[in-house]
Amino acid sequence: MKEILVLSGKGGTGKTSIIGSFAHLAKSKVMLDCDVDASDLHLLLSPTTVEEHEFIAGVKARVETDKCTACGLCEELCQFESINMEETAVISKLSCEGCGVCAHFCPEDAIRLDENHCGTWYISDTDYGPFVHSQLFAGEENSGKLVSHIKNEARKVAEKTGAELILIDGSPGVGCPVIASLSNVDMVLAVTEPSQSGKHDLERILELAEHFKIVTKLCINKWDLHTELSDEIELMAEKRNVEVLGKIPFDPAVIECQIQGIPVTASESSLAAYSIKDLWKKLQDSVAALPAKKAVSL
Repeated sequence: MKEILVLSGKGGTGKTSIIGSFAHLAKSKVMLDCDVDASDLHLLLSPTTVEEHEFIAGVKARVETDKCTACGLCEELCQFESINMEETAVISKLSCEGCGVCAHFCPEDAIRLDENHCGTWYISDTDYGPFVHSQLFAGEENSGKLVSHIKNEARKVAEKTGAELILIDGSPGVGCPVIASLSNVDMVLAVTEPSQSGKHDLERILELAEHFKIVTKLCINKWDLHTELSDEIELMAEKRNVEVLGKIPFDPAVIECQIQGIPVTASESSLAAYSIKDLWKKLQDSVAALPAKKAVSL
């Protein structure tokens, strides 16, 4: 079983459209969306939920109002200003960090620390195969923990179904969810665009992948919108010994596919689809060229 992670460094580079097309082209695979804060791969894959589970992480403080005497000690001690005094103490779940100081020092033992339901994760069926995805609730943390959890679930699904490949849609940036998604992957495909922000954030992704010693390839999306900057990105990749596997032209048909909720490669009128199909073939060859212990037939 091999894991290919598609990263972008920044949002809006076309990463999800590309991995949606890979889902359409690949055989014997499981799809995984690790962008837990703003998942959108489901918009292309139109999943049907098979399993739905709560994601529990951390704790939140809760006042037992029948015990609270409104002494105000918890409000004084709270470093996150999440407690206000009314007839009893009132704790804001949004700003509570679950540190437990209020519960520890409450003289009336009126504060409890409850497990925090901070998201939901799913195992779904799609026309292209099994799909594992999730949604972290607004304002919640533990995104890295949720990514690690759904990665493990995707591996279980792959083992159960005999899938040879896990296709992973990663989060933008280089934060906790990205670092968690890098765990145990065989290859990273970095997707960028010819813009200054795209180039800058690509450098951060390449540095991160290099730090973890993960084989990385590159795709330049909408390369023809700024050919000079595309050339600069290729030169930067060459200096880092990162192979450019594909260059996808700007194509308005991609937007039409997104509106219809279908992968780009499912369209017969998209010029970008031809470049993505070529990119996929080269990606397969690159994975097959990995050392013998990692070789796989996609």
